[in-house]
Amino acid sequence: MEKLLEISLLIFCLQLGWVSCLQKVEQNPQFLRVQEGKSITINCNFTENPQGLQWLRQDAGKGPISLFYLASGMKEEGRFKSMINLKERHSSLHITASQPGDSATYHCAVR
Repeated sequence: MEKLLEISLLIFCLQLGWVSCLQKVEQNPQFLRVQEGKSITINCNFTENPQGLQWLRQDAGKGPISLFYLASGMKEEGRFKSMINLKERHSSLHITASQPGDSATYHCAVR
């Protein structure tokens, strides 16, 4: 039987200069349930061109950890891939072949 994974997404406003709260940042989808083995894409749109963008992962009851920092282009590590397009003011996080261990909250933060 295929397991359903729950991935919740939250716009994360860090206070130590990472995110200007004047910058509008939107993630979608905000909440996601996916069957194990399926691939997903989480989108992040922003109103101002950032100096950099960071994708973070936060497991329940723990602090956030960095997945990727991007100033331009694309990065990939294992089943996780992220890209940023400054012209379109867009970034995405793609997870291939989701697994139960991927269940977490994912944050997009801009600087």
